[in-house]
Parts: sequence; C-alpha cells; structure tokens
Amino acid sequence: MRRQALTYDDIQLVPSFSNVISRKNISLFTSVSKNYHLCTPFVASCMDTVCESRMAMKMADAGAVGCIHRFLTIEDQCIEVARVAAHMVQHNLQNKWLSLSADWKETFSIPVMAAVGVNGDFTERAAALVQAGANIILIDVAHGHHELVKQAIAKLKSILPSHIDIIAGNIASAQAAQDLESWGADGLRVGVGGGSLCTTRLKTGFGVPNVTCLEDIRAVTSLPVMADGGIRGSGDIAKALALGSQCIMLGSLIAGTKEAPGAIIEKNNGLFKRYRGAASLETKTAHGQEQRNVEGESTVIPFKGGVKFVLQGLLDGVRSALSYGGANNINEFKPDYVLVTNAGLTEAKPHLL
Repeated sequence: MRRQALTYDDIQLVPSFSNVISRKNISLFTSVSKNYHLCTPFVASCMDTVCESRMAMKMADAGAVGCIHRFLTIEDQCIEVARVAAHMVQHNLQNKWLSLSADWKETFSIPVMAAVGVNGDFTERAAALVQAGANIILIDVAHGHHELVKQAIAKLKSILPSHIDIIAGNIASAQAAQDLESWGADGLRVGVGGGSLCTTRLKTGFGVPNVTCLEDIRAVTSLPVMADGGIRGSGDIAKALALGSQCIMLGSLIAGTKEAPGAIIEKNNGLFKRYRGAASLETKTAHGQEQRNVEGESTVIPFKGGVKFVLQGLLDGVRSALSYGGANNINEFKPDYVLVTNAGLTEAKPHLL
C-alpha cells in the first residue's frame, strides 16, 4: 500500500513552550549552501519576471540573496551580476549584514548567485559569471535528478575555483538528494511541480507534495535545502523551515513588485506586471526556445510596490512563527505538526468576513 503524501495545507504547526521575550531578537541566520550564509532565509527565484540586478540588490539589502536568471546572453547576465557585486562594495553590505544578525561574521562572504543550464554554453557562462562576481552557481533545470546534471556538476567543479558553491535541483526524492550530494552539489533546490504557474504535475503526473518531499530529503542529507514552490505566505515559509529547510525560494510572492523585471501595465482596474512560469509558452517564445514541452502558464498580477515592504511582512510572520515554536533561531525551530481536515483548513482562515 502506498503512503499518503502531504503538502502545506495538510498540516498545522503545534505551539510550543516559548521563552522568546521579543520577536525582534529572533535570529533568522541560515545557510544557503555549504559555504555561504544569509541573515534572512529568502532567495529570489531565477525567473525572468522575478530576479535581475534590481531585485538581487534589494534582496541583499535585506540580508537575503537573489538568483540572476539565465534567460539572457552571457554578456547581459554578467552585467547584471557585476551590478550586484558592485552594489555590495559601494553600500558596505558587510557592515549592514553584521548589524542584521549577531551570527554574521566578518569572515563570511556575502553570496552573489546566478543560474546556468546544463546544455550548450553553460560552462562558458558559469566561468564568465564567476569572473563577474558570482560565488554561487545554481543549476536551473526542471528535473535535477538527471545524468546531465551529474555531468554538469562534475564539469563545473573541475573548472571553477574551489570557493564557488554549486546548488543543484530541482529534486523531489531522497534518492535524488543522496545522488546530488555524492555528485558534489553544495546545496539542494527542492520541489517539483509546486510553483504557482507550474503545470508539471497536471501535464506529466509527476511531483511530490511539499511536506513529504522535504521530510524525505531532510532525512538523508546534511546539505542546505532550499524549498521551492507552493509557498503562498509566511505561514508556508514557517512550515518549510520547521520541516528542515534552511531557506526558501520566492517567486510569486515577490513578482509584480517595483524591482521585478518588466514594465508596469496600466489597466482600467489598476496597475499590473507580467509573471510567467519558466517553462511557459510565453517564456519559451520570448527567449527563442523551441515551443515544446510547455509546463507553465503566464499571467498578469497586481503591482505590489517596493519589494522591501513585501519582505518585511514575510519576515514579521516568520519571526512570529518562531516565537510560537519557542525558537530563538532557525536551528531551534523544530515544532511538531498535526494533520488537518478541510474543516480545520476553513477554521484556520478568517471566517467572519
């Protein structure tokens, strides 16, 4: 008999005894890869309607990191990375990160992240990105448990300096986590088919609901885990952290902000920006890719203003969650959870409005 798999809406965290005096004192210091850390556990997704240099710089200002997407020429992607690296020097972010978290040490390097694929010019692209200032290369493919990813990790490890970390994914099984770790990955991007515009599970039938996916992978690896997909608010972020994720990839939650790539669209009913899945027909068309294997949608979403206000709201919710869990930091945050019915899910929402 096959076991039942769970996702975020299937569970609620159980409050624990807490000695947290002030939520302001809660540390959100965490790892994004073996050798790089964050003051806040957020990674801006490597999507062309989410993260280029403007977004990555704002993420860095908040103690987080943005991953510059790969749907650019090598030259243009390197320009975006160089802007981020220069911003960190110009704004003396080392001191700012020291002020954001007592756990941050002067010896730590602030992460600069960029994405590559596994075909064509990916080795040339990765080398150029490192030259431009990147110190984390994220292998961005839909199915990370693949021979091409194995070969890509080996190739990148052979040509890049030893201080460059490689994050690989996306994956959804314990075996995939064990294999990627044995292949030399320095971090794991976890989640298949859970994105807000992803149709992989509908088109292919493949994917593992996020709670079960994270539990299976955390049980077999010591690598930092980045939860990706299915995150709809700070409550889901808290659940992902409680399940052992070190950081969370944000897509739809920070899309539509001022810093997200793309023009503001004015309509009769308000302001909007485009948001599209990485495997959507629109994305493939925009970047001259073959219009096959479409596994995503595209849409417009309401304009949200500055991303810093979105991030602050999410951080407030996460710190409050750690307080309910009796945790002064992410490492201490290990609450139990219970399964909930549809009635429990309804009860969890404001039901007077």
